[in-house]
Amino acid sequence: MAVGFAVVSGVTAAADPTGGAAGVQWTAAVEAPPAYPVIAIDWDVPITMNDGTVLKANVYRPADASGKPIDTTMPSVLNITPYTKLLSNLVDSVLAVPGYQDTVANLVNSYNLAGTPLDGVGELAKMLTGGGMRIFAVNRDLVQNGYTQVVVDARGTGFSQGEWQALGPVEQQDSVEVIDWMSKQSWSDGKVAMAGVSYSAINSLQAAGHQPPALKAIFPTEPGNDLLRDIVGTGGGLGVGFMPLWLSLVNGLKFIPNVQDLAQGHFDEQWLQDRLRDPLTLIPALTDALTAQNWSDLTPGTLKVVQDGQFYAERKTQTENIEVPTMLYGAWHDIFANSEPRLYNEIPLPAGEKQLIMSDAYHITFGGGFGKPGGPPRLDVLERAWFDKWLKGIDNGIDGYGPVTLYQQGNGWTTTDQFPRAGVDYQRMYLSGAPSGTAGHAAYDGSLVASKPIDAARLTVAPGLRGFCSRDSAQGTAGATVVLGSVCSKDSRFNEVEGLTFTSAPVGQPTELSGPINLHLETVLDAPDGFWAVTLNDVSPDGTSTTLTNGALTASMRAVDDSQSAKSENGDYIEPQHFLTVETRQPQVPGEVTPIDVNLVPTDAVLAPGHRLRVDVYASSIPRYLPIGPILADSRLRPQHVQLAPDRPSFINLPLVGAQTW
Repeated sequence: MAVGFAVVSGVTAAADPTGGAAGVQWTAAVEAPPAYPVIAIDWDVPITMNDGTVLKANVYRPADASGKPIDTTMPSVLNITPYTKLLSNLVDSVLAVPGYQDTVANLVNSYNLAGTPLDGVGELAKMLTGGGMRIFAVNRDLVQNGYTQVVVDARGTGFSQGEWQALGPVEQQDSVEVIDWMSKQSWSDGKVAMAGVSYSAINSLQAAGHQPPALKAIFPTEPGNDLLRDIVGTGGGLGVGFMPLWLSLVNGLKFIPNVQDLAQGHFDEQWLQDRLRDPLTLIPALTDALTAQNWSDLTPGTLKVVQDGQFYAERKTQTENIEVPTMLYGAWHDIFANSEPRLYNEIPLPAGEKQLIMSDAYHITFGGGFGKPGGPPRLDVLERAWFDKWLKGIDNGIDGYGPVTLYQQGNGWTTTDQFPRAGVDYQRMYLSGAPSGTAGHAAYDGSLVASKPIDAARLTVAPGLRGFCSRDSAQGTAGATVVLGSVCSKDSRFNEVEGLTFTSAPVGQPTELSGPINLHLETVLDAPDGFWAVTLNDVSPDGTSTTLTNGALTASMRAVDDSQSAKSENGDYIEPQHFLTVETRQPQVPGEVTPIDVNLVPTDAVLAPGHRLRVDVYASSIPRYLPIGPILADSRLRPQHVQLAPDRPSFINLPLVGAQTW
């Protein structure tokens, strides 16, 4: 059986992911004694928006040994959070304890948990040492070296007045007004940067798209942009592993009052009235989407958030307007991995002024492994170097880093000049019913072949619950279920018992993939609707099946908007953009062969010699995805079928790098 090869391009070794000598200097600058010994904090500073709503901010300023803030004007860094700045302050207070962070990490790492059911605990602990928690909370190194940091509760959250907009247009305007307010304070030199993780990262990109004059640079960590396809409703399936817990967290935290004001006999009645107007933002819509049995049962509020339309259009970053230097961090198994490389490519800045780092982490393990030999400098080190360059004019070489630093799955950290990598050529690999002999544990063991197969078969797969133990689960829960261990997150064999597998022959030389991927399936349903979840895996000689990327699609949401989609030179889709609206639904005719195209999250990986490529096809992947109530009712949880036939082949369109042979 033939298989395609791609020779690894030399560009991966063209630069140093560690930053080389410059990276050593960036780290040394952070670890040197600070310019200012103390941080002074102004608590709950009111900032009044144009509509009269008052937001509350903590202002962190460098101070002398007596605690007196420094009079010199300096640049400032803004972080807008929905998680209450109390949480930012708590994390900052813990990290400020000398040696605490390293002590906890060393304690976890002192136990060799490899091969045990607890080895996932060690993976979670990586986030303690990569510098990411400083980006999430307060970067004391920045403040103690000549920056003012401002942490603001987003409208309707924390101690701020108003109703929570969940990244909506009013909240975006708040960002612009806060930036303007900061630039005019007595402690400001007029230059403002933005930083933060996840929600705060999205907020910073949105603000940059509005082009506030004082904003000079941003450092977004794990941002999303296409929120519906990223996590809310990927392929039409609700992200139930993340959304219910996340909405409950933000809505719960927004009711924590300002205890200090209460103790002093003050209470903001407007704050409470605003909370009571919308106590459970978006939760009724989520509940309705999960419990409704018919489309007519869905309320207008629910329809607004379960399908594409104005709600999501208003929350998309105007990437074409971003003109400030942007260093963007993401991860292949982050909940926003679908958006992160696309954001980088859409920002109209030259290389160096925009940079992309993609790791192999999950949403809550951001920065894991940074600062270690062979890896990038810690995230807090990169943030300091980035802002020193673009706000203070220090020629530290950070603009020469990257510009694209990728953890190449199956290989390690690499630096290149673009994503996808240069030299990508898309080629088909076909799904065949011929047994590969490598997946006897699966519901079906098929093959992945280079030539169009001549065999025909109808393969059946049924919904199940083994997806709880999978990399899909770890990604969909933002990394929480990684605690189940590598037997789930790094080996798909447990989950493959409920899946159809299609496995290639072993490759004879390093085989590189880089970019978005599409799986074309010819399907048959026994009901008007169904749900497909797919993964692309690297299978090692010992049989370990490691997921590289994933995708999903509700059968009735298969209509593709060609005006927003991309195809390769061979005419096949590489990034089909599905409409994902009720109006464009196409219920499937039971028993009729129907084609669908499932787009997978962009990825970057290399198969080592002796490894195989595998496509897994499932009829469910809970808790990563769960179809909304009416779709679930239409599907009746019936078994689903892949129809293999020579005249209507199913295939995956692969982005292979370099010269290929078959």
